[in-house]
Amino acid sequence: MKYQAVIFDCDGVLVDSETLGNRVLAEMITDIGFPLSPEDAVQQFKGGKLADCLAVVEAQMGQKLPADFATQVRAQMAVVFQSELQPILGVREALEAIPVQKCVASNGPEEKMALTLKITDLARFFEGRIYSAYTVGVWKPEPDLYLYAASQMGVRPEDCVVIEDSHLGVQAAVAAGIPVLGYADHSSPAELEALGAQTFRSMQELPELLGFSAPLSGK
Repeated sequence: MKYQAVIFDCDGVLVDSETLGNRVLAEMITDIGFPLSPEDAVQQFKGGKLADCLAVVEAQMGQKLPADFATQVRAQMAVVFQSELQPILGVREALEAIPVQKCVASNGPEEKMALTLKITDLARFFEGRIYSAYTVGVWKPEPDLYLYAASQMGVRPEDCVVIEDSHLGVQAAVAAGIPVLGYADHSSPAELEALGAQTFRSMQELPELLGFSAPLSGK
């Protein structure tokens, strides 16, 4: 087989949370008097660490956010996820068609991943193999998280492949020496390719791109 393990980012790759999460962030920032559209939030913050996103907002506002703002944002995101979150179209079928070990490696906290994967019925594909940058203490675009994930699965980096949708994630995979496929349904294929990813637009394509089967169809 071409790859011995597949490392998935979470938000925007497995679960359709980037739009929802950034909508919540934009609404809450707007409510405190600094107008921000959901589209601008996605553009600026996709794939980023929440603390870094809020630091950018503070710099743009020229003032500090409330001390518990991050906690408030995460709590409101959890409420919205419970009622609206969906898996990425076709990802469940793609996961079922990929026969090698799989893990999740995300800049988000482990408890957030556990929640979103449970809501979308994807947790069963990654039992005991959910890795957070908060555990490693280093965030994408640094390579440490992806190298840690490969090590935990007992696979050399060059025998893994990363599935990403953000600039930060592609940069992290390239820095780790791991091949990377860029899911470009809501991202610019040209921008991801310029950073070193091979891009694709539908999860139906993923098993064949990984060398495991013909394209999925009808879902």
